[in-house]
Amino acid sequence: MQAKIDTIIERFPDLQVAVVTARNISAPETVPPALAEEITAIEADAQVRFADKGMGEIPGVAVWREAYKAFGVRKTSYRCSVERLIRKVRRDGRLAQIHPFVDAYNAVSLKHVFPLGADDLDKLVGDVCFREARQGDTFFALGQQPPRNDPPKTGEIIYADDKKVLCRRWNWYQDIRSPVTPETNSAVVTIQSLGAGDLQAAVADLTRLLSDHFGAQISHVVLDRNGPVQDLAT
Repeated sequence: MQAKIDTIIERFPDLQVAVVTARNISAPETVPPALAEEITAIEADAQVRFADKGMGEIPGVAVWREAYKAFGVRKTSYRCSVERLIRKVRRDGRLAQIHPFVDAYNAVSLKHVFPLGADDLDKLVGDVCFREARQGDTFFALGQQPPRNDPPKTGEIIYADDKKVLCRRWNWYQDIRSPVTPETNSAVVTIQSLGAGDLQAAVADLTRLLSDHFGAQISHVVLDRNGPVQDLAT
């Protein structure tokens, strides 16, 4: 299995994607106290850091706004995932509680201001890649009832495997067919950077949380202009 950014790296030369593979996940039913304490601290810090900043003044948000414009997204209703997390914390004081694995990587996203996303490895087909959408791509939004196909626009940047879209508008919204659930045994998590922020620090935090609280066996690769195609450990 490979991870790829080779078809878009010329358009976005600062792009780096850490692809973290977590195997043998043992997910607790509720967030462990130590993890809950760390998430609360990250939420509190974010409220202070971002209280007086416009969203466009936050470097890790501004770069994604520009990237979205570059592939034709201008509506303010379409924002990258980390911008939505920051808005959530500024409005409500905390992140949404989904389930422990998702809560953990959302906290890393908020702390380091990178979009993160995760998919159940057993539900992926073939390779994973960030690429331009093309004719025949299908997308069924997570949480939409009843599910309906809402295919991406031609040329839109998407995250996909060999059979389906995993996330539309790069990191805007996830497909229903491969989300991480409490029953997930193995997952692929992406940490996406366009040059703002410390990617390796985010990888270190994610690795620590998934190892300490979920007993996961972790490996990772980093995709960039020097290595836009990488093999994932099997």
